[in-house]
Amino acid sequence: MSFTDDDIERYARHLVLSEIGGPGQQRLKAARVAVVGLGGVGAPAALYLAAAGVGRLRLIDDDVVSLSNLQRQVLFATDDIGRGKVEVGAEALTALNPGVEIEAEAVRLTSANADALIADCDVVLDGTDDFSTRFAVNAACVAASRPLVSGALGRWSGQVGVFAGRPCYRCFVPEPPPDAETCARVGVVGALAGVVGSMAALEAIKLITGAGRALTGRVVLYDGLTGEARTAGIGADPACTICAAGRSG
Repeated sequence: MSFTDDDIERYARHLVLSEIGGPGQQRLKAARVAVVGLGGVGAPAALYLAAAGVGRLRLIDDDVVSLSNLQRQVLFATDDIGRGKVEVGAEALTALNPGVEIEAEAVRLTSANADALIADCDVVLDGTDDFSTRFAVNAACVAASRPLVSGALGRWSGQVGVFAGRPCYRCFVPEPPPDAETCARVGVVGALAGVVGSMAALEAIKLITGAGRALTGRVVLYDGLTGEARTAGIGADPACTICAAGRSG
């Protein structure tokens, strides 16, 4: 893939980075990334992935824009209320970077369609807020051997982890927590979504370009109230029903 003069100017700050450079930018241009959920995490992540020059972005969400979204979902504006998120997202991302091909899938990802939606993607970024969808995304990523970047947030804290085969997300969260909270019920500070979404996009970029050390098998836990973060390793669960099948040890 060759770069146009506009590409060279647009991605100039990437091209001079030794960890990305021309080869890394070519890999970004050749990549397809699925963003599952255009909410608090997925909206800013999609903006940064488009800006970075990811060649194809597949947006997966069946929701419509609501007024309460606008406190944190920076992909949308007031005039977009009532419109489909992937439709609005496609327009906004194309306006940001016309060189990115946007694939808008106005569907809810389930265990029935997950394989078809993400099997041909190089990286999957999950920003959804319910465990049934997260589990379906994880199972499909394990089956297709695709790396999964998972981001979540609530109140003042957020987390980002990368799962590539084993351990998988179900090793980290075997079952839905009995006391699982939703942002609608307990609230979330809007700017936190930008922090977590940007971190998730950064991990996707690192996976594609090979820059640095991705959070594979690890999770970053960020406390917005204190400004502190810690990174924890994730152990593979020998009894995991997803990634341990057919394996020993």
